[in-house]
Amino acid sequence: MSTLTIRLPDDTAQRLKSLAQSRGLSMNKLVEQLSAHALAAWDTENHFRAMAATGDVQKALGVLDRLDAMDVALNQH
Repeated sequence: MSTLTIRLPDDTAQRLKSLAQSRGLSMNKLVEQLSAHALAAWDTENHFRAMAATGDVQKALGVLDRLDAMDVALNQH
């Protein structure tokens, strides 16, 4: 486990304290949860960027065309 000291504007720190209290969390747990969400989003973005770099654009467009056709068919009923 690491200890991290961060500097925040007073108003931001107060808002984070209020958020933590409203969720029944300590500041430590709140920052841990927010960090986990940020890292998950970053991992997802990197995963999709890697997939896009090696992807087949024509195949992807074909999938989107099929999905659009399915959507149209479903909405006609």
